[in-house]
Amino acid sequence: MSNIHNSAIVDSGATLGSNVTVGPLCVVGPNVILEDNVKLHSHIVIDGNTRIGRDSEIFPFASLGHSPQDLSFEGEDSRLEIGEKNVIREYVTMNPGTSKGGGVTRVGNQGFFMAGSHVAHDCQVGEHVVFANNATIGGHCIIEDFVILGGLSAVHQFVRVGAYAFIGGMSGIENDVIPFGMAIGNRAYLNGLNIVGLKRRGYEREKIHNLRKAYRLIFSSEGTLVERLEDTEKMFAQDENVMRVINFIRTESDRSLCIPRNNG
Repeated sequence: MSNIHNSAIVDSGATLGSNVTVGPLCVVGPNVILEDNVKLHSHIVIDGNTRIGRDSEIFPFASLGHSPQDLSFEGEDSRLEIGEKNVIREYVTMNPGTSKGGGVTRVGNQGFFMAGSHVAHDCQVGEHVVFANNATIGGHCIIEDFVILGGLSAVHQFVRVGAYAFIGGMSGIENDVIPFGMAIGNRAYLNGLNIVGLKRRGYEREKIHNLRKAYRLIFSSEGTLVERLEDTEKMFAQDENVMRVINFIRTESDRSLCIPRNNG
């Protein structure tokens, strides 16, 4: 049974799971699905074809599922899929997809989205991510698992940020950031690996050492990038973490690669 405040407006077409809480002055549209134990605190508006996974908690003034902020959008059918156990704080905005981007914006499980953060249309966001206050990502971005975006950071549309990467506060990310990488600065550059994050996630010393050595090889000044990737693969073909970085770099992308200053 759900607990709906008498000042909330929940459309009869909406689907609510068991033990859903809809607080004062919330508005829930006709095509919204709230799974079991979702909690809406107050003053939240959810519309469009939006699904929110079980045990998620949403705080006041969040706006989820409204039309994408894209001038070419003409009302075509699109969706916003939000996973389980997400915490979505005040004034967060998340938009559905567009026909140009596959029609779906996806957010994985157990994310923490702090006040004022934004997920734009057609983005694919992984699990266990953290978006600090006012962190924003443009349309069509891919944010992989365990990424942390610092406060007031901004990610350019079509950029990929690899798993376990860390983006420093107030950084502007124009180019793809490798898995485990750390990027900082206005028009950010790669500033090594996210060693603190790796230690917090329980990575063994040997694994971190291999990543460090691979990083130095990949971003050295000798030879071409293709040659350096081939050499690194020969040395670390059995290391799944290093291969994740190599495969990320080799994957075709709409953006260039975020690299260290002075290429080293």
